[in-house]
Amino acid sequence: MIEINPNATPIPQLHAYLLGAVGPRPIAFASTIDENGNVNLAPFSFFNVFSANPPILIFSPARSGRTNTTKHTYDNVKVIPEVVINIVNHSMVHQVSLASAEYPKGVSEFEKSGFTPLESKKIKPFRVKESPVQIECKVNQVIELGTEGGAGNLIICEVLLLHINEEILNESRMIDPHKIDLVARMGGNWYCRASGNALFEIDKPLSKIGIGVDAIPAEIKNSAILTGNHLGQLGNVEKLPTQTEVEEYKKQQELFFQELKDSTNAKEEVHRKATVLLNLNRVEEAWKLLLALK
Repeated sequence: MIEINPNATPIPQLHAYLLGAVGPRPIAFASTIDENGNVNLAPFSFFNVFSANPPILIFSPARSGRTNTTKHTYDNVKVIPEVVINIVNHSMVHQVSLASAEYPKGVSEFEKSGFTPLESKKIKPFRVKESPVQIECKVNQVIELGTEGGAGNLIICEVLLLHINEEILNESRMIDPHKIDLVARMGGNWYCRASGNALFEIDKPLSKIGIGVDAIPAEIKNSAILTGNHLGQLGNVEKLPTQTEVEEYKKQQELFFQELKDSTNAKEEVHRKATVLLNLNRVEEAWKLLLALK
């Protein structure tokens, strides 16, 4: 076995070893608000439940290992000590990943990731409508673990109110693990699904910032065929294909588009084909196909 000495290992490498070894880790999709009413939404996998009486959850928005800056979530709870922890399941994971991009302060990740804000009952931050379980919390304590890049900040939260979607309950009115379809973080780009196929991969938006779901044309964003996950994939590109690239793709797919001219459901057919491409992670091609319909 190899031995890793934390004091002699670069922080990014140590971080990768720790996250690769400690998993799967549940995801706290944390909604906070600042003193000016700006909302923030961000996922954190340093998270778990630590007590039922009192009901305590703890998550940690660590300092950036690259810039040593603090997360907006941390900054917000220092002035407004409240947070909604939204539980993440498979149907929303691509959008959650998109929300982890480092958007500037004041930019709403609700809008960028395409989630719907709901007013909370006991606190100011908004809940995420699409989350199967939304947990309103007050922040009892913040513990800073260090001042250098990579240092964690423990946000100790007391649960005030839970909101649970009835569709995930079983006959005993308890949460059914098959229905909730939870996901968790592993190392690198890997996730774990608590039902069905256990592992899948998503490119994290660390070195790039996606255009966001709000930048997707309405005729695509409002599709009855494309899912939230598909929109999350489309919103995670840095830029759209150029008109020249779209026209070249249309020529390559000349037969398909020729057949569309006689179809009464051209839009639906294109969107169905786009879902196939997105499920294969061929996002750029899916964009060219969708834009070629115009």
